[in-house]
Amino acid sequence: MEVDFLLIGQGLAGTVLSHRLLELGKKVAVIDLPAANQSSRIAAGLYNPITGKKMVKSWNADQLFPEIEPLYLQLEELLGATFLYKKNIYRPFLNIEEQNEWMGKTGDPGFEPYFERIFTKEVYPEVINSFGGILLKNSGYLDINTLLNAYSGYLKSRDLLIEEEFEESALVIEEMGFRYKGISAKGIVFCNGLGAMKSLFFSYLPFAPVKGEILDLEQRFYPEEIINRGVFRISLPNGLQRVGSTYTWHDLDQGPTEAAKNELLEKLEKLIKSQVLSIQSHRFGIRPATKDRKPFLGEHPEHPGVYIFNGFGAKGVSLVPFYSKMMVEMLLNGHQPEKEVNIARIKKHNSNF
Repeated sequence: MEVDFLLIGQGLAGTVLSHRLLELGKKVAVIDLPAANQSSRIAAGLYNPITGKKMVKSWNADQLFPEIEPLYLQLEELLGATFLYKKNIYRPFLNIEEQNEWMGKTGDPGFEPYFERIFTKEVYPEVINSFGGILLKNSGYLDINTLLNAYSGYLKSRDLLIEEEFEESALVIEEMGFRYKGISAKGIVFCNGLGAMKSLFFSYLPFAPVKGEILDLEQRFYPEEIINRGVFRISLPNGLQRVGSTYTWHDLDQGPTEAAKNELLEKLEKLIKSQVLSIQSHRFGIRPATKDRKPFLGEHPEHPGVYIFNGFGAKGVSLVPFYSKMMVEMLLNGHQPEKEVNIARIKKHNSNF
């Protein structure tokens, strides 16, 4: 098989990048083991323009958010599946000072695309606060597992997916490109999350893996909006609530933990009055985050044609649509990604080869 690009990994990054390349008429092959996509597959898939304890606009939001829904809607149409859920996010105010601060921002044109409404009084009796809150728009969540499964089937139907573990030792660098078993490629792109840490090409990059855990549970309170303060709480189509997420840089062991479950339940108890009736699932993933919390895009400094599109951490759903377009510009036209995300910002001190 001869292709323009061989992509390693069909998590969210590999899925979207391969779609963009195929859409432009490029030939691709994807190597992937579904079990290796744990980070993408357990992610809640939230896209949220106002984040953090201080409720600030998400990094680069004005560039990122116009790309999110159009891309995933296009993929829904292509795949004949539903995985994008546009939902307002309700963030309760913690005190009157916070309410006043956000009332003052209502006239700020920089925030207008993300404001639906501000409430100065209690919206839900079940939410623990009496100061109202902000209702956000241009927000929601992506059912990443459904997307990955549907896209995997799409690739298989076109004989573009090789379901096996990538063996870097079998990769041969040739004068005009690369050979991997029966595949000849002009370029190779590492979209394989933390798998890139083990690569001889990219082990020098400062990944900072983050473990996250989420719960699917049952409560009688079932709002249409996502409730987000301390934890997020999403009403799922199956009648359950998804609650997350924890962030730990220290415990990277495989498997869910009792400590994380208790942390999520304690935060939920401070947010929602309704009793937890049952816990249906408790899952974990280890996210391919980076030390400076910016993704890795670029070409290897010593090996032309070897690229990386990776390091999206917990915000992949928001970041990947915009940065996949930037990555395509590099792959097809040689345009360098912006400095903040370009791996050229990382100095490589020694050769692995």
